[in-house]
Amino acid sequence: MSRLLHVADGPYAPPVPAHELTVTAADGARIHVEVHGPENAPAVVLAHGWCCSTAFWAAQIRELAADHRVIAYDQRGHGRSPANPAYGTEPLADDLEAVLEATLAPGERAVLAGHSMGGMTLMAAATRPAVREHAAAVLLSSTGSARLVASATVVPMRAGRMRTWLTRRILGSRAPLGPVTPLARRILKYGTMGPGSAPQMVDACARIVHACPSRVRHGWSQVLDLLDLDHGVRELRMPVEIVVGTADRLTPPVHARALAAALPDCVGLTELPGLGHMTPVEAPDLVTGKIRALAATYIPSARGERAVPAEESA
Repeated sequence: MSRLLHVADGPYAPPVPAHELTVTAADGARIHVEVHGPENAPAVVLAHGWCCSTAFWAAQIRELAADHRVIAYDQRGHGRSPANPAYGTEPLADDLEAVLEATLAPGERAVLAGHSMGGMTLMAAATRPAVREHAAAVLLSSTGSARLVASATVVPMRAGRMRTWLTRRILGSRAPLGPVTPLARRILKYGTMGPGSAPQMVDACARIVHACPSRVRHGWSQVLDLLDLDHGVRELRMPVEIVVGTADRLTPPVHARALAAALPDCVGLTELPGLGHMTPVEAPDLVTGKIRALAATYIPSARGERAVPAEESA
């Protein structure tokens, strides 16, 4: 019954960053940030989901850092970012904006990738000046903009008020998750991953999720329950690609299809048969390849061109 916060070896063990920093958000929240890869390489910014941490992106960081500057940060209360009493989509946007301003040069463009609550962070921050300035393209992985609890299929019964009530009780539980046991792995796999997920994938995700403090997990569950970011989707005016697993019980493909229909510039929707909610872990090569392709296509420096500041290209 290990209490490790993440796996210590293998493809899902977090790489050692080139350097780390602490960023202060608008309300004083302290955000832990890691930077990997060459200093002058094309930039990628990774925003993880609910109950996760920078460790969730280990496979992407390891591959992309060979030729990209990869910036990953812990959402407030997650990983090494201390808990903060402010919960909501605006604080998430504040944190992302602070990270972008602290790590990217004026006018520097980057690919922003968000998984689950990380994708919701990008929607919440869509109108923020730092996002408008720095986002060359966006990857939304296993996420949605509204009506999350009613559409979740964690409870295996017909959609309706009873299923929504039960789902709300499960996702909003204050109970501590405890140590990672075989039963805990089976429960997490059922709720968040596809049936064919390899044991090492399940173990990696279980350790990350179980490391999230129960009060933080509960606090953000309330935000997700009331989420309404449809307006933010329409403000993501840069090229956006979407990835979702067909067996995702938390943000089923109905969300991805709604996003694709609402986005001003959706450049692709990929539905992965049999995969669950943890797509960057379940399909690491595909998700990494999508991020790499977006950088090659939409960041001028990745193509050997002069980077044009946002105000010049407007």
